[in-house]
Amino acid sequence: MSDKPRFVFDTNVIVSALLFEHSVPAQAFFAALPEGEILISEPTVLELQEVLSLKKFDKYLTAQERDEFLGILVRQATTVAIRKELHVCRDPTDDKFLDVASAGNANYLITGDADLLDLNPFGDMPILTPAQYLASVTEKKPSES
Repeated sequence: MSDKPRFVFDTNVIVSALLFEHSVPAQAFFAALPEGEILISEPTVLELQEVLSLKKFDKYLTAQERDEFLGILVRQATTVAIRKELHVCRDPTDDKFLDVASAGNANYLITGDADLLDLNPFGDMPILTPAQYLASVTEKKPSES
């Protein structure tokens, strides 16, 4: 296993990163990409695919652009097999992100979802907003030089 950090991003953070390139979610997502591995699972990809297919996003990106992004993400991310489903989140639809984090030994779960954020930390893994993750990266940079 790599020494690089392993990240799980919830669907809303990924969608915001894709649609709004200068947003805080985009900054967090694109800061994490070169630093470590993005973890996904079949259920998280299916949810992302479903959300990206919504007509309300037509004004931001074409269907082809969304499909291309999804294809690139799936090729570049690490797909994790879920062996044990967890049932710990207030919103059971969010458990899939904890499943990926647990099965993939994630170092971070990045989300804006209060149901997940209220579980911070999950074991020894921090659950952070995109802004909190960016702040943690900024704090580390000066001491590394």
